[in-house]
Amino acid sequence: MKRPIGNYCIPSSAYVHIPFCRRRCYYCDFPISVVGDNKKGDNYSPIQEYVEVICEEINITKSFDRPLETIFFGGGTPSLLSVSQLNQILDALEQKFRIVANAEISIEMDPGTFDLEQVQGYKSLGINRVSLGVQAFQDELLKVCGRTHNVSDIYKAVDILHQAGIVNFSIDLISGLPHQTLEQWQTSLEAGIAISPTHISSYDLVLEPVTAFGRYYQPGNPPLPTDETAAQMYRMAQQLISISGYEHYEISNYAKPDYQCGHNRVYWENRPYYGFGMGAASYVAGERFTRPPTRKEYYQWVQSVDRQYKLSLQDPSLKHQGINTSNNYLETNQECLLETLMLGFRLADGINLSTLSQRFGQQTAEQILIYLQPYQKY
Repeated sequence: MKRPIGNYCIPSSAYVHIPFCRRRCYYCDFPISVVGDNKKGDNYSPIQEYVEVICEEINITKSFDRPLETIFFGGGTPSLLSVSQLNQILDALEQKFRIVANAEISIEMDPGTFDLEQVQGYKSLGINRVSLGVQAFQDELLKVCGRTHNVSDIYKAVDILHQAGIVNFSIDLISGLPHQTLEQWQTSLEAGIAISPTHISSYDLVLEPVTAFGRYYQPGNPPLPTDETAAQMYRMAQQLISISGYEHYEISNYAKPDYQCGHNRVYWENRPYYGFGMGAASYVAGERFTRPPTRKEYYQWVQSVDRQYKLSLQDPSLKHQGINTSNNYLETNQECLLETLMLGFRLADGINLSTLSQRFGQQTAEQILIYLQPYQKY
Protein backbone atom coordinates (compact mmCIF):
# COMPACT_ATOMS: atom_id res chain seq x y z
CA MET A 1 0.00 0.00 0.00
CA LYS A 2 1.25 3.47 -0.88
CA ARG A 3 2.44 5.40 2.18
CA PRO A 4 0.71 8.77 2.88
CA ILE A 5 2.95 11.64 1.79
CA GLY A 6 3.15 15.41 1.56
CA ASN A 7 0.40 17.44 3.16
CA TYR A 8 -1.15 14.27 4.55
CA CYS A 9 1.78 14.15 6.99
CA ILE A 10 2.41 17.85 7.69
CA PRO A 11 -0.09 19.65 9.96
CA SER A 12 -1.80 22.93 9.23
CA SER A 13 -3.86 22.76 12.44
CA ALA A 14 -3.09 23.06 16.13
CA TYR A 15 -5.02 22.12 19.25
CA VAL A 16 -4.08 23.95 22.46
CA HIS A 17 -5.30 22.47 25.75
CA ILE A 18 -6.12 24.87 28.59
CA PRO A 19 -6.90 22.56 31.54
CA PHE A 20 -8.17 24.98 34.17
CA CYS A 21 -11.78 24.71 35.41
CA ARG A 22 -13.73 26.13 38.31
CA ARG A 23 -14.82 22.60 39.14
CA ARG A 24 -14.96 19.19 37.47
CA CYS A 25 -18.30 18.41 35.85
CA TYR A 26 -19.70 15.07 36.90
CA TYR A 27 -19.46 13.57 33.38
CA CYS A 28 -15.95 14.85 32.57
CA ASP A 29 -12.89 12.62 32.25
CA PHE A 30 -10.69 15.18 30.47
CA PRO A 31 -7.27 16.13 31.89
CA ILE A 32 -8.06 19.28 33.89
CA SER A 33 -6.89 21.30 36.91
CA VAL A 34 -9.60 22.57 39.26
CA VAL A 35 -8.94 26.14 40.43
CA GLY A 36 -12.22 27.08 42.11
CA ASP A 37 -14.06 30.38 41.72
CA ASN A 38 -12.55 33.82 41.12
CA LYS A 39 -9.19 32.48 39.96
CA LYS A 40 -8.43 33.40 36.38
CA GLY A 41 -6.00 35.16 34.12
CA ASP A 42 -3.11 37.33 35.23
CA ASN A 43 -4.18 37.25 38.88
CA TYR A 44 -3.68 33.50 39.27
CA SER A 45 -0.04 32.43 39.00
CA PRO A 46 -0.57 28.71 38.12
CA ILE A 47 -2.34 29.75 34.91
CA GLN A 48 0.48 32.12 33.98
CA GLU A 49 3.04 29.41 34.75
CA TYR A 50 1.17 27.00 32.49
CA VAL A 51 1.02 29.55 29.68
CA GLU A 52 4.79 29.99 29.85
CA VAL A 53 5.37 26.22 29.75
CA ILE A 54 3.02 25.71 26.81
CA CYS A 55 4.77 28.53 24.92
CA GLU A 56 8.07 26.78 25.58
CA GLU A 57 6.65 23.54 24.20
CA ILE A 58 5.55 25.37 21.06
CA ASN A 59 9.00 26.92 20.72
CA ILE A 60 10.85 23.58 20.90
CA THR A 61 8.51 21.69 18.56
CA LYS A 62 9.82 20.87 15.12
CA SER A 63 8.08 23.04 12.53
CA PHE A 64 7.44 22.41 8.85
CA ASP A 65 7.06 24.94 6.06
CA ARG A 66 3.27 24.99 6.30
CA PRO A 67 1.34 27.72 8.17
CA LEU A 68 -1.59 27.08 10.49
CA GLU A 69 -5.07 27.27 8.98
CA THR A 70 -7.05 26.25 12.08
CA ILE A 71 -6.36 26.67 15.80
CA PHE A 72 -8.61 25.35 18.56
CA PHE A 73 -8.30 26.31 22.23
CA GLY A 74 -10.05 23.56 24.22
CA GLY A 75 -10.21 22.52 27.81
CA GLY A 76 -10.86 22.79 30.51
CA THR A 77 -12.12 26.33 30.36
CA PRO A 78 -9.96 28.43 28.03
CA SER A 79 -12.04 31.52 28.85
CA LEU A 80 -10.19 31.61 32.19
CA LEU A 81 -7.22 32.96 30.20
CA SER A 82 -6.66 36.70 30.24
CA VAL A 83 -6.34 38.53 26.94
CA SER A 84 -2.59 38.92 27.48
CA GLN A 85 -2.16 35.20 28.18
CA LEU A 86 -4.07 34.23 25.05
CA ASN A 87 -1.91 36.70 23.13
CA GLN A 88 1.24 35.01 24.48
CA ILE A 89 0.16 31.65 23.09
CA LEU A 90 -1.01 32.99 19.74
CA ASP A 91 2.22 34.94 19.38
CA ALA A 92 4.23 31.78 20.08
CA LEU A 93 2.26 29.92 17.40
CA GLU A 94 2.75 32.77 14.92
CA GLN A 95 6.48 32.95 15.57
CA LYS A 96 6.95 29.20 15.23
CA PHE A 97 4.57 28.23 12.43
CA ARG A 98 2.95 31.40 11.03
CA ILE A 99 -0.85 31.72 10.95
CA VAL A 100 -2.67 32.38 7.68
CA ALA A 101 -4.67 35.59 7.49
CA ASN A 102 -8.07 33.88 7.29
CA ALA A 103 -7.36 31.12 9.82
CA GLU A 104 -10.27 29.69 11.79
CA ILE A 105 -9.34 30.36 15.43
CA SER A 106 -11.80 28.82 17.88
CA ILE A 107 -12.01 28.96 21.66
CA GLU A 108 -14.23 27.11 24.11
CA MET A 109 -15.92 29.44 26.59
CA ASP A 110 -18.20 28.69 29.53
CA PRO A 111 -21.11 31.00 30.42
CA GLY A 112 -20.33 33.06 33.49
CA THR A 113 -16.54 33.06 32.96
CA PHE A 114 -16.12 36.11 30.71
CA ASP A 115 -17.25 39.68 30.14
CA LEU A 116 -17.56 42.00 27.15
CA GLU A 117 -14.11 43.55 27.50
CA GLN A 118 -12.49 40.11 27.54
CA VAL A 119 -14.32 38.91 24.42
CA GLN A 120 -13.49 42.14 22.60
CA GLY A 121 -9.86 41.53 23.52
CA TYR A 122 -10.03 37.95 22.27
CA LYS A 123 -11.53 39.13 18.99
CA SER A 124 -8.78 41.72 18.54
CA LEU A 125 -6.26 38.86 18.69
CA GLY A 126 -7.97 36.95 15.88
CA ILE A 127 -10.50 34.76 17.69
CA ASN A 128 -13.33 34.36 15.17
CA ARG A 129 -15.22 31.34 16.46
CA VAL A 130 -16.55 30.57 19.95
CA SER A 131 -17.78 27.22 21.25
CA LEU A 132 -20.15 27.90 24.14
CA GLY A 133 -20.58 25.17 26.75
CA VAL A 134 -24.37 25.40 27.26
CA GLN A 135 -25.26 21.70 27.83
CA ALA A 136 -28.89 22.30 28.97
CA PHE A 137 -31.49 25.03 29.40
CA GLN A 138 -32.78 23.85 32.79
CA ASP A 139 -31.13 25.04 36.01
CA GLU A 140 -31.91 21.73 37.71
CA LEU A 141 -30.13 19.73 35.00
CA LEU A 142 -27.13 22.05 35.00
CA LYS A 143 -26.88 21.50 38.75
CA VAL A 144 -27.17 17.73 38.30
CA CYS A 145 -24.20 17.90 35.90
CA GLY A 146 -22.05 19.94 38.29
CA ARG A 147 -21.94 22.92 35.94
CA THR A 148 -21.02 26.30 37.43
CA HIS A 149 -23.44 28.36 35.31
CA ASN A 150 -27.21 28.73 35.19
CA VAL A 151 -29.66 29.44 32.37
CA SER A 152 -29.49 33.19 32.97
CA ASP A 153 -25.72 33.03 32.45
CA ILE A 154 -26.28 31.41 29.05
CA TYR A 155 -28.37 34.30 27.77
CA LYS A 156 -25.93 36.85 29.21
CA ALA A 157 -23.06 35.05 27.46
CA VAL A 158 -24.86 35.08 24.10
CA ASP A 159 -25.63 38.79 24.52
CA ILE A 160 -21.94 39.48 25.20
CA LEU A 161 -20.92 37.58 22.06
CA HIS A 162 -23.38 39.61 20.00
CA GLN A 163 -22.14 42.90 21.49
CA ALA A 164 -18.55 41.92 20.75
CA GLY A 165 -19.41 41.14 17.14
CA ILE A 166 -18.75 37.39 17.37
CA VAL A 167 -21.00 36.10 14.60
CA ASN A 168 -19.68 32.54 14.41
CA PHE A 169 -20.51 30.72 17.64
CA SER A 170 -21.44 27.14 18.41
CA ILE A 171 -23.30 25.66 21.37
CA ASP A 172 -22.94 22.24 22.98
CA LEU A 173 -26.01 20.35 24.22
CA ILE A 174 -26.09 17.00 26.03
CA SER A 175 -28.89 14.44 25.87
CA GLY A 176 -29.36 11.41 28.11
CA LEU A 177 -28.64 13.27 31.36
CA PRO A 178 -29.85 11.92 34.73
CA HIS A 179 -33.53 12.79 35.27
CA GLN A 180 -33.75 14.41 31.81
CA THR A 181 -37.12 13.98 30.09
CA LEU A 182 -38.05 14.16 26.43
CA GLU A 183 -39.90 17.38 27.15
CA GLN A 184 -36.82 18.95 28.74
CA TRP A 185 -34.67 17.87 25.80
CA GLN A 186 -37.13 19.40 23.36
CA THR A 187 -37.08 22.63 25.37
CA SER A 188 -33.26 22.71 25.29
CA LEU A 189 -33.21 22.12 21.54
CA GLU A 190 -35.78 24.82 20.87
CA ALA A 191 -34.05 27.29 23.19
CA GLY A 192 -30.70 26.53 21.58
CA ILE A 193 -32.06 27.08 18.10
CA ALA A 194 -33.76 30.30 19.22
CA ILE A 195 -30.45 31.97 20.16
CA SER A 196 -29.33 31.46 16.53
CA PRO A 197 -25.89 29.90 16.82
CA THR A 198 -24.15 29.13 13.54
CA HIS A 199 -23.35 25.62 14.77
CA ILE A 200 -24.87 23.13 17.22
CA SER A 201 -23.15 20.08 18.70
CA SER A 202 -25.62 17.59 20.17
CA TYR A 203 -23.92 14.90 22.24
CA ASP A 204 -25.39 11.84 23.93
CA LEU A 205 -24.06 11.36 27.46
CA VAL A 206 -21.24 8.82 27.67
CA LEU A 207 -20.59 7.30 31.10
CA GLU A 208 -16.83 7.19 31.64
CA PRO A 209 -15.78 4.87 34.51
CA VAL A 210 -13.53 7.41 36.25
CA THR A 211 -16.22 10.11 36.47
CA ALA A 212 -18.81 10.75 39.17
CA PHE A 213 -21.57 9.77 36.75
CA GLY A 214 -19.67 6.60 35.85
CA ARG A 215 -19.54 5.60 39.51
CA TYR A 216 -23.15 6.47 40.32
CA TYR A 217 -25.14 5.35 37.27
CA GLN A 218 -25.62 2.44 34.88
CA PRO A 219 -26.53 2.99 31.20
CA GLY A 220 -30.23 2.58 30.48
CA ASN A 221 -31.19 2.45 34.17
CA PRO A 222 -32.99 5.20 36.14
CA PRO A 223 -32.38 8.04 36.65
CA LEU A 224 -30.79 7.85 33.19
CA PRO A 225 -33.15 7.64 30.22
CA THR A 226 -33.79 4.21 28.75
CA ASP A 227 -32.04 3.26 25.52
CA GLU A 228 -35.33 3.79 23.69
CA THR A 229 -35.72 7.29 25.13
CA ALA A 230 -32.08 8.10 24.28
CA ALA A 231 -32.77 7.05 20.67
CA GLN A 232 -35.87 9.25 20.62
CA MET A 233 -33.75 12.16 21.85
CA TYR A 234 -31.30 11.64 18.99
CA ARG A 235 -34.07 11.55 16.39
CA MET A 236 -35.69 14.62 17.95
CA ALA A 237 -32.42 16.54 17.65
CA GLN A 238 -32.08 15.47 14.01
CA GLN A 239 -35.57 16.65 13.19
CA LEU A 240 -35.74 19.93 15.10
CA ILE A 241 -32.27 21.17 14.23
CA SER A 242 -32.40 20.14 10.57
CA ILE A 243 -35.74 21.84 9.87
CA SER A 244 -34.32 25.03 11.39
CA GLY A 245 -31.78 25.51 8.60
CA TYR A 246 -28.84 23.50 9.92
CA GLU A 247 -27.06 20.81 7.93
CA HIS A 248 -26.52 17.55 9.82
CA TYR A 249 -22.97 17.16 8.52
CA GLU A 250 -21.52 14.81 11.17
CA ILE A 251 -23.05 12.35 13.63
CA SER A 252 -23.25 14.89 16.46
CA ASN A 253 -22.83 18.18 14.61
CA TYR A 254 -25.06 20.61 12.73
CA ALA A 255 -24.08 23.81 10.94
CA LYS A 256 -25.63 26.69 9.07
CA PRO A 257 -24.35 26.91 5.46
CA ASP A 258 -20.60 27.71 5.38
CA TYR A 259 -20.24 27.32 9.17
CA GLN A 260 -18.96 23.77 9.61
CA CYS A 261 -16.10 23.51 12.10
CA GLY A 262 -12.99 23.41 9.95
CA HIS A 263 -10.77 22.30 12.80
CA ASN A 264 -12.90 19.30 13.72
CA ARG A 265 -13.05 18.25 10.08
CA VAL A 266 -9.28 17.82 10.34
CA TYR A 267 -9.91 15.04 12.89
CA TRP A 268 -12.77 13.43 10.95
CA GLU A 269 -10.73 13.42 7.74
CA ASN A 270 -7.78 11.96 9.67
CA ARG A 271 -5.48 14.79 8.69
CA PRO A 272 -2.41 15.68 10.79
CA TYR A 273 -2.45 18.21 13.63
CA TYR A 274 -0.22 19.58 16.34
CA GLY A 275 -1.27 19.26 19.97
CA PHE A 276 0.05 21.42 22.79
CA GLY A 277 -0.52 21.31 26.52
CA MET A 278 -1.29 18.86 29.28
CA GLY A 279 -2.94 15.70 27.92
CA ALA A 280 -3.08 17.04 24.36
CA ALA A 281 -2.78 14.60 21.46
CA SER A 282 -0.87 15.23 18.25
CA TYR A 283 -0.66 13.45 14.91
CA VAL A 284 2.42 14.48 12.96
CA ALA A 285 4.17 12.66 10.10
CA GLY A 286 2.24 9.48 10.84
CA GLU A 287 3.10 9.50 14.55
CA ARG A 288 0.54 9.80 17.33
CA PHE A 289 1.44 11.01 20.80
CA THR A 290 -0.53 12.08 23.88
CA ARG A 291 1.18 14.32 26.39
CA PRO A 292 1.23 13.56 30.14
CA PRO A 293 -2.18 14.11 31.80
CA THR A 294 -1.13 16.09 34.89
CA ARG A 295 0.54 19.49 35.16
CA LYS A 296 3.51 18.12 37.12
CA GLU A 297 4.19 15.34 34.62
CA TYR A 298 3.62 17.65 31.68
CA TYR A 299 6.04 20.28 33.04
CA GLN A 300 8.68 17.59 33.62
CA TRP A 301 8.17 16.29 30.10
CA VAL A 302 8.58 19.76 28.55
CA GLN A 303 11.78 20.26 30.57
CA SER A 304 13.11 16.94 29.26
CA VAL A 305 12.30 17.79 25.64
CA ASP A 306 13.78 21.26 26.16
CA ARG A 307 17.08 19.68 27.19
CA GLN A 308 17.04 17.54 24.03
CA TYR A 309 16.33 20.64 21.98
CA LYS A 310 19.24 22.60 23.45
CA LEU A 311 21.60 19.67 22.97
CA SER A 312 20.56 19.42 19.31
CA LEU A 313 21.39 23.12 18.87
CA GLN A 314 24.87 22.51 20.27
CA ASP A 315 25.39 19.37 18.19
CA PRO A 316 23.42 19.29 14.90
CA SER A 317 24.13 15.55 14.56
CA LEU A 318 21.67 14.95 17.42
CA LYS A 319 18.25 14.62 15.81
CA HIS A 320 15.48 16.62 17.48
CA GLN A 321 11.80 16.29 16.60
CA GLY A 322 10.39 18.35 19.47
CA ILE A 323 8.16 15.50 20.64
CA ASN A 324 10.73 12.72 21.02
CA THR A 325 9.45 10.28 23.60
CA SER A 326 9.38 6.55 24.13
CA ASN A 327 5.60 6.30 23.70
CA ASN A 328 5.29 7.89 20.26
CA TYR A 329 3.27 5.53 18.08
CA LEU A 330 4.03 5.30 14.37
CA GLU A 331 0.97 4.10 12.48
CA THR A 332 1.22 1.48 9.79
CA ASN A 333 -0.31 2.28 6.41
CA GLN A 334 -3.15 -0.15 7.09
CA GLU A 335 -3.92 1.43 10.47
CA CYS A 336 -3.96 4.87 8.88
CA LEU A 337 -6.34 3.65 6.18
CA LEU A 338 -8.72 2.02 8.68
CA GLU A 339 -8.72 5.15 10.84
CA THR A 340 -9.42 7.30 7.79
CA LEU A 341 -12.39 5.12 6.83
CA MET A 342 -13.80 4.90 10.36
CA LEU A 343 -13.64 8.66 10.92
CA GLY A 344 -14.80 9.51 7.42
CA PHE A 345 -17.99 7.49 7.82
CA ARG A 346 -19.00 9.89 10.60
CA LEU A 347 -19.47 12.58 7.96
CA ALA A 348 -22.63 13.00 5.91
CA ASP A 349 -20.56 13.50 2.75
CA GLY A 350 -18.55 10.38 3.53
CA ILE A 351 -15.12 9.73 2.09
CA ASN A 352 -13.76 11.44 -1.00
CA LEU A 353 -12.45 8.65 -3.22
CA SER A 354 -10.18 11.02 -5.14
CA THR A 355 -8.52 12.10 -1.89
CA LEU A 356 -8.33 8.48 -0.76
CA SER A 357 -6.62 7.57 -4.03
CA GLN A 358 -4.09 10.38 -3.67
CA ARG A 359 -3.36 9.38 -0.10
CA PHE A 360 -3.26 5.58 -0.33
CA GLY A 361 -3.07 4.80 -4.03
CA GLN A 362 -5.64 4.24 -6.78
CA GLN A 363 -5.67 0.45 -6.40
CA THR A 364 -6.56 0.69 -2.70
CA ALA A 365 -9.33 3.21 -3.38
CA GLU A 366 -10.81 0.99 -6.12
CA GLN A 367 -10.75 -2.08 -3.85
CA ILE A 368 -12.59 -0.18 -1.13
CA LEU A 369 -15.19 1.06 -3.61
CA ILE A 370 -15.83 -2.50 -4.81
CA TYR A 371 -16.17 -3.74 -1.24
CA LEU A 372 -18.63 -0.99 -0.29
CA GLN A 373 -20.85 -1.20 -3.39
CA PRO A 374 -23.28 -3.75 -1.84
CA TYR A 375 -23.98 -1.25 0.94
CA GLN A 376 -24.58 1.73 -1.34
CA LYS A 377 -27.90 3.51 -0.84
CA TYR A 378 -29.73 4.05 -4.11
